[in-house]
Amino acid sequence: MSDYYTIAVDVMGGDFGPRITIPATLDALARHSRLSAKLIGHSDVIQPFLNGLNPDVACRVDVVHAPDTISMSAKPSQTLRNGQESSMYKAIQLVEDGAAQACVSAGNTGALMVLGRYILRMLPGVDRPAIISSVPTAKGHCYLLDLGANVDCSAEHLLQFAIMGSVMTAAVDGIQGPRVGLLNIGQEQVKGNEQVKLASRLIQEQGGLNYVGYIEGDDLYAGNADVVVCDGFVGNIALKSSEGLARLINQKVQASFKQGLYRKFLALLAKPVLSDLKKQMDPSRRNGASLLGLQGIVIKSHGSANQQCFGYALDQAVAEIEQDIPRKICSEIEARLT
Repeated sequence: MSDYYTIAVDVMGGDFGPRITIPATLDALARHSRLSAKLIGHSDVIQPFLNGLNPDVACRVDVVHAPDTISMSAKPSQTLRNGQESSMYKAIQLVEDGAAQACVSAGNTGALMVLGRYILRMLPGVDRPAIISSVPTAKGHCYLLDLGANVDCSAEHLLQFAIMGSVMTAAVDGIQGPRVGLLNIGQEQVKGNEQVKLASRLIQEQGGLNYVGYIEGDDLYAGNADVVVCDGFVGNIALKSSEGLARLINQKVQASFKQGLYRKFLALLAKPVLSDLKKQMDPSRRNGASLLGLQGIVIKSHGSANQQCFGYALDQAVAEIEQDIPRKICSEIEARLT
């Protein structure tokens, strides 16, 4: 892997578009001296953000004109038929052409998945892509996949997810033999549907995987696994439920401390602790979900991400480029499943 790398940024995607994505990208260029960026979107919209740039940053920015934008409500089938001139399509195409090593977008998740699979294609031995992201635990964080790319998965798909998640975690976090768990309704071997039971047997048969068995929902945040595998239906509900609960707790705590002068005084004393806890629990700090299994790196940012959080997605792309994640996954899948 070269010491220099390029990220294609779909600057038009997300709820806020260029006013978030472009400043975040320019900040990332300042942080990563070997990074260059291709900003894909309408050139008339992009150019004002580039006026007066530091020359060291300006020389690492290219603008790629894309007249169209894929809306957040667009159906994936529409993007294949009519999306060739969109910023998302062109960003992924740059990865396929070798002009960029990764694509980052805050746009329509379904469209990003469909276009990524159509343009980049799947790695040999991988049937479906999986969305993976980190979630906080008592010991730091773990990675959860799939988070919604595949509603229905076979046991073989879950095995592939386990291998891909293990490879990415080992490379990005530097963990030797990441602990892999399978999300289930109980820890006993008799629990779960046939798909999960068969997946457990298949993962166990992969001697090189550090399989720790079933992980229950209430144990997801205990930190007893580095990678937790499930189908996209279960994963998406688990993630969204957790984010909703975190917001509810935050709202309840804030409301409680506003009730009376004494509680306001306690809130003032507890502010440093509460601020630190909020940072640890804030899902946006882990913004940047990877679409594993493609022949290229595609990172999905949350659509409502602010500038700092979109920057986290860019940092995730840099980490995966530096570790050459697709190549490592391809090698591991080939060694284990072919």
